[in-house]
Amino acid sequence: MTEPVSYAVADGVATITLNRPDSMNGLDVATKEALLHAVRQAEGDTAVRCVVLTGTGRAFSVGQDLKEHIAILQGSDAESLFRTVEDHYNPIVTALATMPKPVIAAVNGVAAGAGASLAFACDFRIITESAGFNLAFAGVALSCDTGASWTLPRMVGRAKAMELLYFPRTIDSAESLELGLATKVVDTDQLAAEAAALARQLAQGPTVAFGAIRRSVVYSAGHGLPESLEFEASMMTLTGSTEDHRNAVTSFVNKEKPTFTGR
Repeated sequence: MTEPVSYAVADGVATITLNRPDSMNGLDVATKEALLHAVRQAEGDTAVRCVVLTGTGRAFSVGQDLKEHIAILQGSDAESLFRTVEDHYNPIVTALATMPKPVIAAVNGVAAGAGASLAFACDFRIITESAGFNLAFAGVALSCDTGASWTLPRMVGRAKAMELLYFPRTIDSAESLELGLATKVVDTDQLAAEAAALARQLAQGPTVAFGAIRRSVVYSAGHGLPESLEFEASMMTLTGSTEDHRNAVTSFVNKEKPTFTGR
């Protein structure tokens, strides 16, 4: 039986692939559990300096697997449907958004509902021309989840976020790029190469500094200027003590290109 999520590491890059193409990478319980395990594995692996999240087939992920959803809703344990937010979606998106290393979403097709939210939690979203995002929650009379209420307004502003959440539609690749939901739009056959090139660049960079930048941006979103400045100072102390910083300064003085080890 094919695993619903595959995990591979090469040259400092962990690639996590949603692998249920027949279900458009719908997130059933088994897939969510496997995805959480993979994301945590990447987060904790010191050999991993960048993470790529992608899917197989026509979709990145259509979000919650509604066939399983209906079966559970009609069964005797309907409450478990909503425990999945705390048990699965929240831990997954928290790890994606806060791990101390860069994360790329290589969006190979439609990303809807929680699938869109997962992509929004990443630092970069490289998407194909045929891909798009759909905040599908209200279409099935549900609130948003997997961090969309936090990430979406920060990318497009509150007013646009409310429009996209209230009136779900597929936002095509051109509009996604215009709104800032996509970092770059590429031909379908270029997606893997583009994501690999960016991941390679990030994996060869100052990993601790990247992680500190991620943490600082997240922290500042929920704190005022004085607290954010204090946090920035702590991150500067952290990164200033790294081997990468010392080597980079020496390289700068010597007019050489620095080599980063991630330490």
